[in-house]
Amino acid sequence: MRYLEGAFAPVTEEITAFDLPVTGRIPAELNGRYLRNGPNALGVEDPAVHIWGMGQGMVHGVRLREGRAEWYRNRFVRTPGFAPMVNVIEHARRTFALAEGGLPPAELDDDLNTVGPCALGGTADGFTAGAHSKHDPRTGELHSLSYMVGVELVQHIVTDAGGQVVRTTSIPMTRTPFMHDFALTENHMVVWDTPLGFDGFDCRWLPGHPTRVGVMPRTGGRVRWQEIGPVHVSHTLNAYDDGDTVVVDLVTAQGPFDPADPGAIRPVLDRWTIGPDRVHQRRIDDRPQDFPRVNEARLTRPYRYGYSAATALYGIPFAPEGPPPDDAFVNALVKHDLERGTAEVHAFGRDEAAGEAVFAATGEGEDEGFLLTYVHNPSRGAGDLVILSAQDFTGEPVARVHLPGRVPLGLHGNWLPDH
Repeated sequence: MRYLEGAFAPVTEEITAFDLPVTGRIPAELNGRYLRNGPNALGVEDPAVHIWGMGQGMVHGVRLREGRAEWYRNRFVRTPGFAPMVNVIEHARRTFALAEGGLPPAELDDDLNTVGPCALGGTADGFTAGAHSKHDPRTGELHSLSYMVGVELVQHIVTDAGGQVVRTTSIPMTRTPFMHDFALTENHMVVWDTPLGFDGFDCRWLPGHPTRVGVMPRTGGRVRWQEIGPVHVSHTLNAYDDGDTVVVDLVTAQGPFDPADPGAIRPVLDRWTIGPDRVHQRRIDDRPQDFPRVNEARLTRPYRYGYSAATALYGIPFAPEGPPPDDAFVNALVKHDLERGTAEVHAFGRDEAAGEAVFAATGEGEDEGFLLTYVHNPSRGAGDLVILSAQDFTGEPVARVHLPGRVPLGLHGNWLPDH
């Protein structure tokens, strides 16, 4: 029931609003759209067993131009069945809402209206672009990892900058794994087969199933598997090649746990250094956090800074005031300096709830830019688009764009700058 209440509660209306009020000043160099997707679960038959992450996809977007917030729109992703609700990206100058588990993406127009289902990354076997498809910032390629429930293999799909599939590699599995994310370097792709997987059409923790870490050449070929202790991988921060090793920074969680209840896990930030013969695991930050993001220009390459959203599981607060009642996402964001091994925390008000923060680059420096995130403003009973300076992370927000309605806590999104 809790994933239908409070900061998770669905909204019933599609809203369009222009010339949004702003506290502070929107940086004039931010010209584009900030879009975020997530499930908007209306008409749930049995709230007691509702699973967070299920429901009709809804994309929330704000258009920024020359220091103004031109519009806010929220639109259902209008495709049959469980519409794509996990992510929203741009590729080949088109906008796509992404799903996983065999559901095809949906194309959206510039105003977030649904054009229809599409076959972005579509292969002859029926696979399509997965939820955490990643752009290589140098080649413009889109790399996807795709699985389908009931099929004992996954596919690595490469789509060129024009939107055409140029390469697919099938990876045999022993069952359908829950591969929500993966890692990409300049030369390799890294996947993980964890105890969380599908037993028939039910996703659950399978005791006795090992965690396997697989490294494969990006150009295709054999996967080199290594087994480690059972652990679940939530999301990837970034990865890069370092000589004959691959370094992956990622969010992990110990099991067993119920995948229907994300509040039951304790996600932390780890570094895996994958060598030819072993995987060395090191804890970067033991405080609960998830939804890690990086300056996308540094994807697949060595980098210094990463950002994540704090959680308050097990009553461990980031902010001095302690966590609010909702315990999946709370009132703080984190900036990691991986070179120095330090972290800064930006805490919002006690009853504000912040989800994933996306980096919008405005210069060549790795942290030269801004973080954008939707934050629930309890005093208004509505959402704000909050803009933080990455170089003054703990300072006051540069701007708060006041939205006309609530934005439920959701999943993933991106900053889509003007071309």
